[in-house]
Amino acid sequence: MRSVGVREFRDQATQMMSAGETLVIERHGQPIGFFVPIAAKDRRAGREALGRLGHAVDELLAATGLTEDELVAQVSPKRRR
Repeated sequence: MRSVGVREFRDQATQMMSAGETLVIERHGQPIGFFVPIAAKDRRAGREALGRLGHAVDELLAATGLTEDELVAQVSPKRRR
Protein backbone atom coordinates (compact mmCIF):
# COMPACT_ATOMS: atom_id res chain seq x y z
CA MET A 1 0.00 0.00 0.00
CA ARG A 2 1.35 3.38 -1.02
CA SER A 3 0.34 6.92 -0.10
CA VAL A 4 0.00 9.54 -2.83
CA GLY A 5 -1.07 13.16 -2.86
CA VAL A 6 -4.41 14.03 -4.37
CA ARG A 7 -2.76 16.13 -7.11
CA GLU A 8 -0.34 13.35 -7.98
CA PHE A 9 -3.24 10.90 -8.13
CA ARG A 10 -5.28 13.27 -10.31
CA ASP A 11 -2.38 13.84 -12.71
CA GLN A 12 -1.29 10.20 -12.94
CA ALA A 13 -4.51 8.33 -12.13
CA THR A 14 -4.52 6.15 -15.25
CA GLN A 15 -0.95 4.97 -14.67
CA MET A 16 -1.52 4.40 -10.96
CA MET A 17 -4.77 2.50 -11.48
CA SER A 18 -3.27 0.25 -14.14
CA ALA A 19 -0.43 -0.67 -11.74
CA GLY A 20 -2.94 -2.60 -9.62
CA GLU A 21 -1.62 -1.19 -6.35
CA THR A 22 -3.73 -0.22 -3.33
CA LEU A 23 -3.33 3.51 -2.70
CA VAL A 24 -4.10 5.87 0.16
CA ILE A 25 -4.92 9.25 -1.35
CA GLU A 26 -3.92 12.19 0.85
CA ARG A 27 -4.52 15.93 0.94
CA HIS A 28 -2.01 17.91 3.01
CA GLY A 29 -0.73 14.66 4.51
CA GLN A 30 -4.17 13.51 5.68
CA PRO A 31 -5.93 10.51 4.11
CA ILE A 32 -9.02 11.44 2.10
CA GLY A 33 -9.68 8.21 0.23
CA PHE A 34 -8.51 4.85 -0.99
CA PHE A 35 -8.09 3.24 -4.36
CA VAL A 36 -8.39 -0.54 -4.19
CA PRO A 37 -8.16 -2.20 -7.60
CA ILE A 38 -10.09 -5.29 -8.57
CA ALA A 39 -9.02 -7.63 -11.35
CA ALA A 40 -12.39 -8.86 -12.52
CA LYS A 41 -15.97 -7.65 -12.58
CA ASP A 42 -17.49 -10.36 -10.46
CA ARG A 43 -18.77 -10.59 -6.91
CA ARG A 44 -15.88 -12.68 -5.66
CA ALA A 45 -13.38 -10.10 -6.89
CA GLY A 46 -15.44 -7.39 -5.25
CA ARG A 47 -15.42 -9.21 -1.92
CA GLU A 48 -11.68 -9.74 -2.18
CA ALA A 49 -11.19 -6.04 -2.95
CA LEU A 50 -13.28 -5.13 0.07
CA GLY A 51 -11.09 -7.42 2.17
CA ARG A 52 -7.99 -5.64 0.86
CA LEU A 53 -9.59 -2.31 1.72
CA GLY A 54 -10.24 -3.54 5.27
CA HIS A 55 -6.61 -4.59 5.53
CA ALA A 56 -5.46 -1.19 4.21
CA VAL A 57 -7.63 0.60 6.78
CA ASP A 58 -6.25 -1.61 9.55
CA GLU A 59 -2.70 -0.75 8.48
CA LEU A 60 -3.55 2.95 8.38
CA LEU A 61 -5.10 2.85 11.85
CA ALA A 62 -2.05 1.04 13.23
CA ALA A 63 0.38 3.46 11.57
CA THR A 64 -1.42 6.62 12.68
CA GLY A 65 -2.81 5.55 16.05
CA LEU A 66 -6.24 6.86 15.04
CA THR A 67 -9.46 5.15 16.09
CA GLU A 68 -12.01 4.20 13.42
CA ASP A 69 -14.20 7.15 14.45
CA GLU A 70 -11.25 9.54 14.19
CA LEU A 71 -10.39 8.18 10.74
CA VAL A 72 -13.99 8.61 9.59
CA ALA A 73 -13.95 12.19 10.86
CA GLN A 74 -10.74 12.83 8.90
CA VAL A 75 -12.02 11.47 5.58
CA SER A 76 -15.65 12.59 5.78
CA PRO A 77 -16.55 15.91 4.25
CA LYS A 78 -17.63 18.62 6.65
CA ARG A 79 -21.31 19.43 6.30
CA ARG A 80 -22.18 22.99 5.47
CA ARG A 81 -25.36 24.55 6.76
